[in-house]
Amino acid sequence: MRGMQMIKIGIIGYGYWGPNIARNFNACDNAQLVSICDLDEERLKRAKSSYPFIKDYTDPYELMKSDQIDAVAVVTPVYTHYELAKFALECDKHIFVEKPFTSKVSQGKELIKLAEKKGLKIMVDHTFLFTGAVRKMKKIIDSGELGNLFFYDSVRVNLGLFQHDINVIWDLAPHDFSIMNYLVDKKPVAVSAWGRGHFENRLEDISYVGVHFEDKGFIAHFHVNWLSPVKIRKTLISGDKKMLVWDDLSSDEKVKIYDKGVRVENTDTIHKLLVSYRSGDMYVPKLDNTEALKVEAQYFIECIEKDKQPFNDGVAGLEVVKILAASDESLKRQGKRIKL
Repeated sequence: MRGMQMIKIGIIGYGYWGPNIARNFNACDNAQLVSICDLDEERLKRAKSSYPFIKDYTDPYELMKSDQIDAVAVVTPVYTHYELAKFALECDKHIFVEKPFTSKVSQGKELIKLAEKKGLKIMVDHTFLFTGAVRKMKKIIDSGELGNLFFYDSVRVNLGLFQHDINVIWDLAPHDFSIMNYLVDKKPVAVSAWGRGHFENRLEDISYVGVHFEDKGFIAHFHVNWLSPVKIRKTLISGDKKMLVWDDLSSDEKVKIYDKGVRVENTDTIHKLLVSYRSGDMYVPKLDNTEALKVEAQYFIECIEKDKQPFNDGVAGLEVVKILAASDESLKRQGKRIKL
């Protein structure tokens, strides 16, 4: 199987995100979309209409048992990820799993161990890591242009879409936790979370999450909300040299770098504390506009072909699940600081 020229892909789940996964894997070099599975016959009809050459399934286990498939994309609700991903690995398939990786930390650990034992790849679909904006921010931060980082502040709010099985943190924050972990080379050690649910199921529809780090001079904060009258996707990252603002909803100026900051002149006593403010230019870096999922799908194929470890592997996916699980625990305990 490993020596095949084309990596043959099967997709489980053709709902909201599945068609995007299918389209991009179908367009990949050295990949062939061969199978799609969904429990809904109407969705399968749409899949067959778009890709008449595929074999369609209503049973995901039958798809995964097929010796015509090298890798499986699991694009289903999070509570199904563990069972499906485990079976795929047991069938010797590489796996591409929709975020979040699993619903429990223990499940993620087990899948990582199984993949390592079998020499298989796990990639978790944290699509934002492949956007031109995030890739550019990674280069800027790694270059030291911002200097020593002070804080990471993220807002992701809109009106809806309400989920019935997970709270707003599990729905929206995986994006931002994965981006923070990718951009910031600092170790998170604890989480504090506050939130409220305002409807019958009592799932939190608004929440604030603070992440504490080994580096006590750095802090991260996240606001996620299904009840906002406006849609905002904005991140601020501050360093002692420069500051960065990422507005994902901006059409032409998504990332801005500000040559602004503060400098403490005297810290002998609080009465002599002198702070000067620096206000320089702002510039907008040029970004690559290639569709993020196209870049990610091609990267998955490349990692299989060249036996490379993806940077968005199971371990990276598990780190996000750890923060999600700790956030849930903190919510239950009224904002208590929970160690990671």
